[in-house]
Amino acid sequence: MRDPLSKRVTSLQPSGIRKFFDVVSEMPDAISLGVGEPDFPTPWPVREAGIYSLERAHTHYTSNSGLAALREEIARYLERRVLVSYDPKNEIMVTVGGSEAIDLALRCMIDPGDEILIPQPSYVSYEPCTVLAGGVPVILSLREEDEFRLTGCQVEEAVTERTKALVLPFPNNPTGSVLTREDLEDIARVVIEKDLFVISDEIYAELTYGDREHVSIASLPGMRERTVLINGFSKAYAMTGWRMGYAAAPAWLLKEMLKIHQYAIMCAPTTSQYAGVEALKNGDNEIAKMRRAYDQRRRYCLHELRGMGLPCFEPLGAFYLFPKISQLGLTSEEFATRLLKEEKVAVVPGTAFGACGEGFLRISYAYSLDNLKEALGRVRRFVERLQREGA
Repeated sequence: MRDPLSKRVTSLQPSGIRKFFDVVSEMPDAISLGVGEPDFPTPWPVREAGIYSLERAHTHYTSNSGLAALREEIARYLERRVLVSYDPKNEIMVTVGGSEAIDLALRCMIDPGDEILIPQPSYVSYEPCTVLAGGVPVILSLREEDEFRLTGCQVEEAVTERTKALVLPFPNNPTGSVLTREDLEDIARVVIEKDLFVISDEIYAELTYGDREHVSIASLPGMRERTVLINGFSKAYAMTGWRMGYAAAPAWLLKEMLKIHQYAIMCAPTTSQYAGVEALKNGDNEIAKMRRAYDQRRRYCLHELRGMGLPCFEPLGAFYLFPKISQLGLTSEEFATRLLKEEKVAVVPGTAFGACGEGFLRISYAYSLDNLKEALGRVRRFVERLQREGA
């Protein structure tokens, strides 16, 4: 029988994140620090809005773009938080998580052979979604000495006549790195000079710490018209299972993304959309509470990792740390595999997020302090054992 499978699909590697998650789910007494999911439940008023929508029998399709009320709230949120105005009628669409919005933006832009600039380490979907759309991923390797921040110089050096767009994944998963306004201005200068577009994944925009306020590249002069801004509800509102995201972009571009969404998805879940309205209207205090808790965990984990001899720059966004482990004589995969087997703690090898992640681990602190204390105690025991072996 002829092989019916697409070579584009069979050539893809499974997600390096899910590999360790699947193992730990079947291992008694194991602790996972590997999944980027808030440990908080969705705030009750948001859950109640979803429940109430079912009681009112709001169980039918919505507009392909999403509920008008939700798009209006998204527009108000973006104007208030990132200082960019979008028309909710034709410049905002609701998607099934931020991941669908990423896929739509790439498929909408790419013709076969187009090059997409992708900084790494970064979220696992950008590169395979580019390949599936027929594009060519061009990897920009971020460096520890730069705190894994992207520079305009790196973008400029990578541009060719085939380059169409830059993926901008900040605050960053897996490193926790953020970009300053000055960083973004440097990148925007190159983007405008080279006539590129930007897919700005801002799903962690609400999770920044210290004095660092999130800045969207769409808010810079000349960038709104060449940016697809992607965000969602999963991280900020602890709504991962509701599968709610959105894209904001110029009307001419969003119109083409909507075509794919119409055929592939129809619309995002109706119940989730009603919950999303409540989250945007009244969720700021809940975000602030969760952010304070994450910040406490962030500082604790950073102190513990450095104390056990694992160098780690201070991440100012998202809920991840990216400690260096290459000095212990193991690859990222070897370290994560042995840690899970010997101490029953799951972390993600840095290579799951690109080859330049070798020598690092992603550790999520989206877990309770009690879990983090127990898990990091086990990590310390493992690291000390490796240090004795290498002595």
